[in-house]
Amino acid sequence: MNVFRILGDLSHLLAMILLLGKIWRSKCCKGEGRLAGRCGTPSLASLMPLRAGQGAPGISGKSQILFALVFTTRYLDLFTNFISIYNTVMKVVFLLCAYVTVYMIYGKFRKTFDSENDTFRLEFLLVPVIGLSFLENYSFTLLEILWTFSIYLESVAILPQLFMISKTGEAETITTHYLFFLGLYRALYLANWIRRYQTENFYDQIAVVSGVVQTIFYCDFFYLYVTKVLKGKKLSLPMPI
Repeated sequence: MNVFRILGDLSHLLAMILLLGKIWRSKCCKGEGRLAGRCGTPSLASLMPLRAGQGAPGISGKSQILFALVFTTRYLDLFTNFISIYNTVMKVVFLLCAYVTVYMIYGKFRKTFDSENDTFRLEFLLVPVIGLSFLENYSFTLLEILWTFSIYLESVAILPQLFMISKTGEAETITTHYLFFLGLYRALYLANWIRRYQTENFYDQIAVVSGVVQTIFYCDFFYLYVTKVLKGKKLSLPMPI
């Protein structure tokens, strides 16, 4: 296991912790600003005046459901294979974080869930991913097909969140940090695969191609993150017509 793999795992874990922390601190699944007034304890941002018509984006519960499904189908080998203590612990932590996030969005704070803007049609992702998993895999066995499904699904699981940001036109800072570290995790894993090919002559075509596709989805966001968020500006996107 090389440094890129470890840094990628830590970046992924940090992204999930940031998201959980955001939900718990604001006691809300919506954004900051005037929406926070409907979510229990107000945040500092909720006490600041907003311009007329100004809203705040939130968290896509649909993306979090997809990520929970990714981890569930990928980590079924917890019951059949032991690789290392590190590997086992990280799998359990990711599963717990994913399901706690889904619970907080759809359970504990369901009344504040921004369902009006979280409207991406999941069947548009699930149907082709399921079909591709049966057509392109390394072995036509249940566990292998489910693992392949998880790889393909992870590459597109962030789309509902990106669609939600595009629909609302902006994203609060903590959400952008979450997306940045999630994208950084995937970029570091690409470096991990390059390193493994150099040192171990190992190449996983399904994982690499899916990882490249996933990273491409983050490219525009990375640019906006560097040029706006890191300079203290609010990340705003053109509103869809």
